[in-house]
Amino acid sequence: MKKVYDRIINIRGNLLTIAASGAQLGELAQVHRQNGEITLASVLSIDGERVTLQAFENTRGISTGDRVILLNKQMKVTSGEALFGRRFNGSGDPIDGGPEIIGEEIEIAQPSFNPVRRVVPHQQVRTNIPMIDVFNCLVKSQKIPIFSVAGEPYNALLMRIANQTDADVVIIGGMGLRYDDYQAFIDNSEKSGSLEKTVMFVHKATDPAVECLLVPDMALACAEEFAVRNKDVLVLLTDMTAFADAIKEIMITMDQVPSNRGYPGSLYSDLASRYEKAVDIDGSGSITIISVTTMPGGDVTHPIPDNTGYITEGQFYLHDDQIDPFGSLSRLKQQVIGKVTRDDHGDIANAQIRLYAESKKARERQSMGFKLSKWDEKLLNYSYLFEDRMMNLEVNISLEEALNLGWKTLAECFDRHEVGIKQSVLEKHWPRGENG
Repeated sequence: MKKVYDRIINIRGNLLTIAASGAQLGELAQVHRQNGEITLASVLSIDGERVTLQAFENTRGISTGDRVILLNKQMKVTSGEALFGRRFNGSGDPIDGGPEIIGEEIEIAQPSFNPVRRVVPHQQVRTNIPMIDVFNCLVKSQKIPIFSVAGEPYNALLMRIANQTDADVVIIGGMGLRYDDYQAFIDNSEKSGSLEKTVMFVHKATDPAVECLLVPDMALACAEEFAVRNKDVLVLLTDMTAFADAIKEIMITMDQVPSNRGYPGSLYSDLASRYEKAVDIDGSGSITIISVTTMPGGDVTHPIPDNTGYITEGQFYLHDDQIDPFGSLSRLKQQVIGKVTRDDHGDIANAQIRLYAESKKARERQSMGFKLSKWDEKLLNYSYLFEDRMMNLEVNISLEEALNLGWKTLAECFDRHEVGIKQSVLEKHWPRGENG
């Protein structure tokens, strides 16, 4: 039952306060302006009978005498296969010039899946990016961020993952996107041929902050619907720092007492409630989440990456246009390496990383002018090949090809007894006719 209120007590920024009873958090409302226009809003907080609403657009032109109607329903998003190839804003409205979507409407921000329905992660999500597939495997139902500083090609990396993943559905949630980033996602999906399995929810930097908060909820609600229909869904969120900043902006407007560096004390819960949507459903599909978290000033102790690290299952650390093999970690990779992948996967991955770490020391000795040994020269040669063949984000090869290329690289640079891999594995996988 709708409830109509004829007076707005207070207007501050995009926040409206009314005196109302029986309101619910997240409930939708309509603000009927005197000129006939209708502005959508949602209930943001309730303090007794003082109800604060967040308007979905600029409140300029709204007066305290305008009517507010509480609609007694939550924010919903339309789901279904009609979404494929389409783009929507944070309110769920099409922004691609296409027709309105007809399908089942579902409420957003619902509780996560019952743990009884969850299974232990045990399947790999392939990306054809060696630094992920070989060294830090992405596992179905994993939640993992890309930690990055501003200016790194994190959106380009997400686009490559979207193009090359073996997931059935890709849902992109963009928050605080500049127009050129938004256009890049559109151009990429059209050129790559991945449009038919991609859905985009986009909040641009000029859009209201409340839509930024709704984007991940919209994306994840749709992902859940696809997952229960036996689809493997990959959700790509960029940038969760913009999401947290939107929370901070609204909190400041409401005069709430800030916590660490101005962010609310609820930041951990706000992030966790989204990340915990990642799931592998028993007898059905899965949701895997990769998000971008830009670190202000490159500070990994900043509240946003700091809280994210406690929630997620590892991180991809992006700097100098590369995924850093030392700062990156997938805590679930042991669930698939050597179990659903080739038996040599763990040995070749560990050997390559160990030798690359040694090569960094050889580079330091070279830069300081020390005389290099033959071993140092081997390490230097290997490091250049490793960076070109494995760390280059433009490389697009399958996991099996990457493992074979790893063996080939070791054989080109070292003798068999120098790589530190047990003899039984070398006998089976060392390239024939190569060193040793």
